[in-house]
Amino acid sequence: MSEMVPADDTRRIALVDLLDRVLGGGVVITGEITLSLADVDMVRISLRTLIASVSALVPEPVGEETADD
Repeated sequence: MSEMVPADDTRRIALVDLLDRVLGGGVVITGEITLSLADVDMVRISLRTLIASVSALVPEPVGEETADD
């Protein structure tokens, strides 16, 4: 499990470590865009993106050995 870090912690985290944590567990980014004209909503676009590594999403088959073993 990952360790919970207080918000006021000032230690620095390397970009590689941050990327490893994000890809290891995954992150979902959501957003919404609304185009309107004269206060009338014309177009509404909802976006949702999942960023994760393949190994985090695909379970390892039971009984198969990995190259790391």
